[in-house]
Amino acid sequence: MKRQTSFPLHLIIFFFFLLVLSQCFASSHVRRLLLSHESEHYAVIFDAGSTGSRVHVFRFDHNLDLLPIGNDIEYFLAINPGLSSYANDPKVGGLSLKPLLDRAEDVVPKDLHPETLLKLGATAGLRLLKGDAAAKILQAVRDLFKNETTLSYKAEWISVLDGTQEGSYFWVALNYLLGNLSKKYARTIATIDLGGGSVQMTYAISKESALKAPKVPNGEPYVLNKSLFGTNYNIYVHSYLNYGQLAARTEIFKASGNSSSSPCILGGYNGYYAYNGVAYKASSPKHGSSLKKCRALAKRALNIKAPCKHKKCTFGGVWNGGGGDGFKNLYASSFFYDYAAMVGIIDPKKPSGRAKPIQYLNAATLACKTKVKNIKSVFPNIDERNIPFICMDLVYEYTLLVDGFGLHPKQEITVVHDVKYKNYIVGAAWPLGCAIQVNI
Repeated sequence: MKRQTSFPLHLIIFFFFLLVLSQCFASSHVRRLLLSHESEHYAVIFDAGSTGSRVHVFRFDHNLDLLPIGNDIEYFLAINPGLSSYANDPKVGGLSLKPLLDRAEDVVPKDLHPETLLKLGATAGLRLLKGDAAAKILQAVRDLFKNETTLSYKAEWISVLDGTQEGSYFWVALNYLLGNLSKKYARTIATIDLGGGSVQMTYAISKESALKAPKVPNGEPYVLNKSLFGTNYNIYVHSYLNYGQLAARTEIFKASGNSSSSPCILGGYNGYYAYNGVAYKASSPKHGSSLKKCRALAKRALNIKAPCKHKKCTFGGVWNGGGGDGFKNLYASSFFYDYAAMVGIIDPKKPSGRAKPIQYLNAATLACKTKVKNIKSVFPNIDERNIPFICMDLVYEYTLLVDGFGLHPKQEITVVHDVKYKNYIVGAAWPLGCAIQVNI
């Protein structure tokens, strides 16, 4: 009789283990986790701004440190115009993002698509649209993502950011790049982000100040509580819609009443300024622009004298957060940087620089007494579109900082466009703050 041999149990278990392991290694994602001490995460964030649409792709390690993408620290691509330009054709607006989406998908490894979060935040441009135009555009974007991407998204992640979100994301991004997160609130920096349609002021405040925050009926709260890298922060944030650089021009025109000319327009200019579908007469008085009269209009536009129901306000009766250590180190961005670079307050070749509010006033003094035909000889770096409004814009920025936000004219601040992070230059923008929070 032939003897039957039995296969040893420990060999059966061993071969079973090899089979399972081989199946695991068939997944490149698992293989990456097994062969590397670092796990990587991607985030794709769309910034639908008032002047254009941009996509940011970020790559993080397990410590949430940024990792390179190719030769850079992030992938960035922008197109014009912004989604708000498609109010009458929302489907075309949604499809306008297809080239950005395609490039973002090429950047993220295919096996990581299902776990890579995709978000779109629209800012002041869509917030200012009337009726249901913004909702129709966002639905067109959702349709695009539903049909064209394998990245992970939810319908509610395609939305109009409220000002509180925009301001807090930007604060998180800038403090992250500067290495301040996880430190005490007094070691963080305050941010003022002057966009086209709105301006946001954000900074960390003490627990005592947070408890004193006034309630905002049916509005965005003044204080957000965020846990970031093991530290809790009470963040004061307020967004002023219609007080971004481009929108503020219209507020200054409105403050002139029914006048056919504006003392804020350079001498010799006769034309119009169009914003959000409305055209405003933009002509200089016979004797040219006037710094003093333009300052008065800027203060009126900011509603500096509005009643303050709280202990202290910025402008328009808005609570200022109480001030304190978190507000001492101030970074101003976007149009504050652009104009500082344009008129020679800072070196335009550097990503940031130090400035004082009075330098904006000094530049405004020079601009307001210059005729439109001569302004290029004074400020050769000025963009053609801004020439007639350079007096108005510089006066507004000074007035916003000093009369609006209460800075001393000689207080030194940092104006920033980009930040040096490790050996890279990174754009200081709210999408990075959003990407950090979705990965925490």
